[in-house]
Amino acid sequence: MVEIAVKKELQGAQGIIPLDVQLKIQKGEFLAITGRSGSGKSTLLRIIAGLEDADGIIKVEDEEWLTHTHKLAIQKRSIGFVFQDYALFENMTVKEHLLFVQKDEKLAHELLQMMELTGLASRYPKNLSGGQKQRVAIARALMRKPKLLLLDEPLSALDPQMRIKLQHELLELHKRFETTTIMVSHDPAEIQKLASSVYKLQDGALLKA
Repeated sequence: MVEIAVKKELQGAQGIIPLDVQLKIQKGEFLAITGRSGSGKSTLLRIIAGLEDADGIIKVEDEEWLTHTHKLAIQKRSIGFVFQDYALFENMTVKEHLLFVQKDEKLAHELLQMMELTGLASRYPKNLSGGQKQRVAIARALMRKPKLLLLDEPLSALDPQMRIKLQHELLELHKRFETTTIMVSHDPAEIQKLASSVYKLQDGALLKA
């Protein structure tokens, strides 16, 4: 179970938006969050990850990540975060990206196989396509076997054919690892394909869609 009850004032195009989110997520659930640009979707993910401050409570299973008096350090949160822009290191090969997170050769081999990256294991990011880079980013995020996987529009920069392929792979990975997942997306078809529950962030509040 993931429990989130956070508040933060956001500076929106129309002025201050009082972000006030109350959410409970069952273990293994794939939750999607949609909403207008600037509504605070990415900010919410960054608050959960510990990259931005907020007031409130975040509890993941038996761990308190945020309370009114305590904030768990980012590196101590069992979390995987996949950004839209890949965020890969140019001086690391595909396999090195995975082993940098955790020295687990067996898991790295399994993820490379599942993401169809085995033949690219020794390549550097400059020699990868956009779809291949995003596969590396997703595999790297799963190397920690995180309690919570955050996906911030991870497929929006890809062409439609590659996007559909990676949607299928994400779904297979979710079934295989049963990782509780929160995804931000604007694509209704993507949300329908991947998510078991959908919320809309509107005027600072999270509403069941």
